Amino acid sequence: MTHLQLSSITKLYDNKTVAVKNVSLEVQPGEFLVLVGPSGCGKSTLLRMIAGLESISSGDLLFDGKRMNEEPPKNRDIGMVFQNYALYPHLSVGENIGFPLSIRKESKSEIKRKVQEVAEILGLDNALSSKPKELSGGQRQRVALGRAIIRSPRIFLFDEPLSNLDAQLRVQMRSEIIALQRKLGVTAVYVTHDQTEAMTMGDKIAVLKQGEIQQISTPAEMYRNPSNLFVSSFIGSPQINLFHGIIRENPALHFYENSSQFSFQFSKDNFKTMLPADGTELTIGIRPEDLSLTMSSNDQNIQIEAEIKAIEYIGHESLLYFSTNGDMKCCRVPSVATVSVGQKVIFYTLYSHLLLFGKDGSRL
Repeated sequence: MTHLQLSSITKLYDNKTVAVKNVSLEVQPGEFLVLVGPSGCGKSTLLRMIAGLESISSGDLLFDGKRMNEEPPKNRDIGMVFQNYALYPHLSVGENIGFPLSIRKESKSEIKRKVQEVAEILGLDNALSSKPKELSGGQRQRVALGRAIIRSPRIFLFDEPLSNLDAQLRVQMRSEIIALQRKLGVTAVYVTHDQTEAMTMGDKIAVLKQGEIQQISTPAEMYRNPSNLFVSSFIGSPQINLFHGIIRENPALHFYENSSQFSFQFSKDNFKTMLPADGTELTIGIRPEDLSLTMSSNDQNIQIEAEIKAIEYIGHESLLYFSTNGDMKCCRVPSVATVSVGQKVIFYTLYSHLLLFGKDGSRL
């Protein structure tokens, strides 16, 4: 198991475009780190720098304390799985899996033994003689995984490997990749733009925006304590409800949402730091599951009156969509709730559920 460290890594292209800016992070031996962010945020570039497929403009890349910046890819002992399976169509499954060992000139008997071992791990032992065109998408992805595994790499790198699969197969392959990584105990870095993949797979998540890391933490910590407005909006499905507004003192402090009738009173107990001054612009975030149709026994309830615009039934839960200022917001409730489209209701939440952000998006 390898200890991976990135210290102030920057990637600057010839046209002066900064793809990655001053990124520092650590992946402990055997840990599964997910790099997540919107398209163009630099996550794949960062992964390619770890693999040696992109040069590093500045900073240090360390494997177990050894600087690897100038080491060629073949010396880094990386197992990489791409979005495109990149299988050789003229080779069988067994030949595709064993190809890295053939390049190393290992003996045919040793290659056969290792291919059989990997195929059994991946459930491909009955398909070793098949060609890639005869396989399903999930099986092809397993072959690509097998080709990375058979080398016994120091680090696994995954570059959006599930993007080409349908939704049901993605869920299945997520669990298979996690179980495989746990079984092998190999340090792994996984790139995705899908926050659901990030939340369900990673021991830790690093959220990137425009080449910079916004936050690194566990999925649970990031969900409940996002460091800024971008992270709070990016992590979570359905997306967090955001109320943009202003603080007014008349005479007590009240929050008023822009272009709506929604408002409530603040007290000093609602802020970890000093109370905001009159005229302060705020954004308040409330997770959909932190809204309820029933009042809590706690007397610190905030009420939001709204009309239900749409309902999505998703089994044991329903998503109720409403609007206070033209922007659609969401409440997640048990499906037994008896509500209908067009009905006017009162949503309740507690002050403790509010996430507060300043005008610049920073957490208050």
